Amino acid sequence: MPMTTTSSKPTLVVIVGPTGSGKTAVSIELARRLGAPIISTDSRQFYQGLAIGTAQPTTEELAAATHYFIADRPITEPLSAGEYEREALLLLDKLFKEHPFVIAVGGSGLYVDALCYGFDELPTANDELRATLAARLASEGLKSLVEELHNLDPEYWEVVDRANPARVMRALEVCLASGKPYSAQRSGKRSERPFRMVRIGVDMPRDVLYDRINRRVDMMMEAGLEAEARAVWPHKHLNALQTVGYKELFDYFEGNCTLTEAVELIKRNSRRYAKRQLTWFRRHEQTHWLSPTEIDKALEIIL
Repeated sequence: MPMTTTSSKPTLVVIVGPTGSGKTAVSIELARRLGAPIISTDSRQFYQGLAIGTAQPTTEELAAATHYFIADRPITEPLSAGEYEREALLLLDKLFKEHPFVIAVGGSGLYVDALCYGFDELPTANDELRATLAARLASEGLKSLVEELHNLDPEYWEVVDRANPARVMRALEVCLASGKPYSAQRSGKRSERPFRMVRIGVDMPRDVLYDRINRRVDMMMEAGLEAEARAVWPHKHLNALQTVGYKELFDYFEGNCTLTEAVELIKRNSRRYAKRQLTWFRRHEQTHWLSPTEIDKALEIIL
């Protein structure tokens, strides 16, 4: 029998945290205890063909709870944060008719915020500006654009995935088109939601987290990450593949590094990504930070 809450509103349990922290296991155990379905807020787990590199839930984990936004579209059909907000809210409206609790779990801060608070209407860059930035990316490289973003918006530079050309270019587009920092335009009035939200942050001591990340990369390689990356290599230009785990292997395939070097880069870049995720999520003071073993305490907070 699913648990209930004294609140008159249904509850969205939002589970966040850095990569490798055990969010998936926490979400499944809470789903089991609450009788709740799970929706993913991981912007890479949406896509088919990326099961290993994006650490999608295993077959057993998927069977333990009903999941949504997991491998439900091809990598050729990108889902923006704004589109995700609309799709996820429509889904929640249906799910809350049958469930007092729904769990949202993932580490993509932009998508978490879109679901919880609404996605800001940002200015659209004109085609000329976009073409100019694309040409600069090709001629000067990503480093030049990252440095300009640091000058124009150091706050967003601190949290953005600086190895992701699409994210860097989009932020620059907004800065240059509007004359204002991207971060200043992403902190507008929050949209009201017809449900209650409880945020649970999953974290652990930094040395433990980094060790888990390193070991997880080794496990991904043993599970076949190299073959998975080779299968999607022809699509390397797509935004869905501008992510840690694939970019480094693409460089290996193209002869820019050895396989050993690529694996070490995946580990290093994953640790750096985890640090940026924590910076992003710690902005929200209402998040309750727990270790991945504190399920009972999480349940007390939720109820």
